[in-house]
Amino acid sequence: MPCGYPSEPCKRVAVTINRLDRINYHGDIRMSVLDKTITGSQASVLSTNKVIRNTYTLLSLTLLFSALTAGIAVVTGMHFINPIITMVGYFGLLFLTTRFRNSGLGLLFVFALTGFMGLTLGPIVSAYLHLPNGGQIVMTAMGGTGVIFLGLSGYALTTRKDFSFIGGFLMVGILVAFLAGLASMFFTLPGLSLAVSAMFILLMSGLILYETSQIIHGGETNYIMATVTLYIAIYNLFLSLLQLLGVMSDE
Repeated sequence: MPCGYPSEPCKRVAVTINRLDRINYHGDIRMSVLDKTITGSQASVLSTNKVIRNTYTLLSLTLLFSALTAGIAVVTGMHFINPIITMVGYFGLLFLTTRFRNSGLGLLFVFALTGFMGLTLGPIVSAYLHLPNGGQIVMTAMGGTGVIFLGLSGYALTTRKDFSFIGGFLMVGILVAFLAGLASMFFTLPGLSLAVSAMFILLMSGLILYETSQIIHGGETNYIMATVTLYIAIYNLFLSLLQLLGVMSDE
């Protein structure tokens, strides 16, 4: 019977067509949502890769610049900088770097910060180089720092594990170690100083894992601040290894 008449077959055909239209409509919605999800995921991956690339590029440049300023301090025989001046300079430049992290001035201040830290490092390295076994101690500390940093960064990048759970522990641990370090410096406590160095090696290793994980999982999207965090970890790791190796070598 033709479908122009109100018959049961015609009704079934109409219902079937209506259902097909609904299926196609909902299917289009699902495909649209899926496309948006895939596009968003791809954009997130590209953004993360960009942050990783920019962070390690800037970190390499700041380490080279810091090594240059440290070398200048060694060659010129620069004396130790007053601890108060060191802290004021460090926290002041760190504040400016954080304040302008989203502009070109942030790059200027991050190089100023790392260059200044290199100058403060120069007299320390120079003191070790004047020891009988000083050159070997310095090179071993540099090599150990490089191995630890590359190993931990590589582990976090390849496994993509989330280490955000250690953030609170690191914050408390670094604060305690910093205060203990000040106490050992002002009250001349060698034993406490060595304990602080050992603490900093563990804490800075954890900080490398934490910050690399933050970059991978989108917790840190500013490559300037990521660079500063990793630089500080490397700086303190090197100093702590230098002190421990010096004691172990009876120097």
